[in-house]
Amino acid sequence: MRGRDWINLILPDELILEIFDHLDLKSSRDACSLVCKRWCCLERISRDTIRIGASGSPDELVRILSKKFVNVKNLFVDERLAIPMPVDVGRRRAGSQSSVRLHLVSEMSGSQDNEIEAYCLSDAGLASIGDGFSRIEKLSLIWCSNATSAGLKSMAEKCKFLKSLDLQGCYVGDKGLGAVGECCKKLEDLNLRFCEGLTDTGLVELAIGCGSTLKSIGVAACAKITDTSLEAVGTHCKCLESMALDSEFINNKGVLAVAQGCLQLKVLKLQCINVTDEALQAVGLFCLSLELLSLYSFQRFTDKSLYAIGKGCKKLKNLTLSDCYFLSDKGLEAVAAGCTELSHLEVNGCHNIGTFGLETIGRSCKQLSELALLYCQKIGNHALSEVGKGCNYLQALHLVDCSSIGDDAICSIARGCRLLKKLHIRRCYLVGNRGIIAVGENCKFLTDLSLRFCDRVGDSALVAVGQGCSLQHLNVSGCHQIGDAGIIAIARGCPKLSYLDISVLQNLGNMAMAELGEGCPLLKDIVLSHCRQITDVGLEHLVKRCALLETCHMVYCPGITAAGVATVVSSCDKMKKILVEKWKVSQRTRRRAGSIISYLCVDL
Repeated sequence: MRGRDWINLILPDELILEIFDHLDLKSSRDACSLVCKRWCCLERISRDTIRIGASGSPDELVRILSKKFVNVKNLFVDERLAIPMPVDVGRRRAGSQSSVRLHLVSEMSGSQDNEIEAYCLSDAGLASIGDGFSRIEKLSLIWCSNATSAGLKSMAEKCKFLKSLDLQGCYVGDKGLGAVGECCKKLEDLNLRFCEGLTDTGLVELAIGCGSTLKSIGVAACAKITDTSLEAVGTHCKCLESMALDSEFINNKGVLAVAQGCLQLKVLKLQCINVTDEALQAVGLFCLSLELLSLYSFQRFTDKSLYAIGKGCKKLKNLTLSDCYFLSDKGLEAVAAGCTELSHLEVNGCHNIGTFGLETIGRSCKQLSELALLYCQKIGNHALSEVGKGCNYLQALHLVDCSSIGDDAICSIARGCRLLKKLHIRRCYLVGNRGIIAVGENCKFLTDLSLRFCDRVGDSALVAVGQGCSLQHLNVSGCHQIGDAGIIAIARGCPKLSYLDISVLQNLGNMAMAELGEGCPLLKDIVLSHCRQITDVGLEHLVKRCALLETCHMVYCPGITAAGVATVVSSCDKMKKILVEKWKVSQRTRRRAGSIISYLCVDL
């Protein structure tokens, strides 16, 4: 093939475009566009998604991109990202994989406020979106604080095919949202989180205009949106399938209207302190297709609500109960008896739910695949024993601050739930070596293990895991009994390990680092902060073989010096972030890799 471009000579445009369509990564598409002019043009035609962070003159950037990429259907603008100010660019590090970003900086001089505004998308940018991306179907404008109703209206009038609109943090008003309802008749998904400028007027107009197509809506921290809006949604949005509400100004009346009018509702997430049993009982009575229910910080409803959910929502698969203080075992028992298809359950801070309630889940919900228990002091070992006996398809278990759960419970899970893939345990001080050894011996599919601040877990537990499981993610932060022997066993038994957190392990030394370098070539992220016995020598052994490392956190490691930091920088071409004390970074290292180094503390 030397001297002849056989690919371009033989392959037609249609086939090359088909190949481009199978490239998921932006970096792969960018690489293809650099091959030749023909590929560059074809890649621009085929690209359908663009993501823009905070940048200089975003309005102008949108205008330029709209001319180059004419078939874009998905546009994401997120101004939460740090604003990249212009800096003097030195010589790039050889072999750097960092992408070059274009920042068009305004030449206008003025006050600091004007300079900051130059980095925010304005109405002119929204007009450019309408002019250049008229075929757009999905538009996300995250915290675009300079956008107003005028800009949203100009965009809506030209983007007739819009199906999804995210206005999180945008201070748009009713006229803009009303224009969306009037012009975007295909709108299906709408996110209005933190849109403080909206009132009932705008949302009612949108519900009337897009009611026949709207399937999903999210409202949070919109103080002027009340039950009136939800009544309009219940009346006009008969196809609504998903609703998320976080508001102090929504009462039973609004939720009742949605429950009675939106009979196809499948997803309901509520954080409304003024909603009571009456509204949730209506959900159980009318929303028979409900599959996901999340209830947060409810202090005005009781087990009566869960009785109604268990009686009516037979298709419920996902249930989250967070800080619902008046729920008890009886309510959870009703859910277990009626919602036998339940596959995901999270109980967080519901202090009146105990062992008996979870036992009923274990006996009745045979399809349970994920269980999360957070701050559940009354749930004991026997509850998880029932889960281990009855829920053989469990794949993920999360335990946080469950002081009554110990080794007996973990052994029962290990023996009964052999398909377990993810086990996260944090501050469960009764869990020790015996339970984790049982996991290593029985759960051969385990790939993600987190044991944070479990003081009774030591080296013997990790030896069993290393011999029985092929981990990809491991977090043993704060497990003080773990030393070199445990981490060496992981290094020798888990060659696919990509993430490792061994912070605050005082007994860990250089020998473990050397073994990790030899045995875990796929390691990408490592956290070894507060490891006092690790020195530059161990760090050198680690980075010598782990060429794929992307992040390294190593603060408060007195044995690691500026030389060790320089070794990491020079050895890891793919490194994206290093967290270290500022005084450990030499001027040469700072010049070479200043963009990827972060400092926990400035002066130490």
